[in-house]
Amino acid sequence: MNNTKEMTYESAVKRLEEIVGILEKNEVSLDESMKLFEEGAKLTAYCSKKLQEAEQKITVLTNEENKE
Repeated sequence: MNNTKEMTYESAVKRLEEIVGILEKNEVSLDESMKLFEEGAKLTAYCSKKLQEAEQKITVLTNEENKE
């Protein structure tokens, strides 16, 4: 798995889509499926964190704009 610190949100989503596609085909072993699932869980947490950070920034910017 790529280090999420080096990933953009968009590249993480793309990798998640790849993982889902691989898992949906049911062509990998159980061990490989578990590794992919674990990677997907980490990527999901990373994307969720990035979205929360963006939402907080938008809230701060909106509040600052409303004060003016």
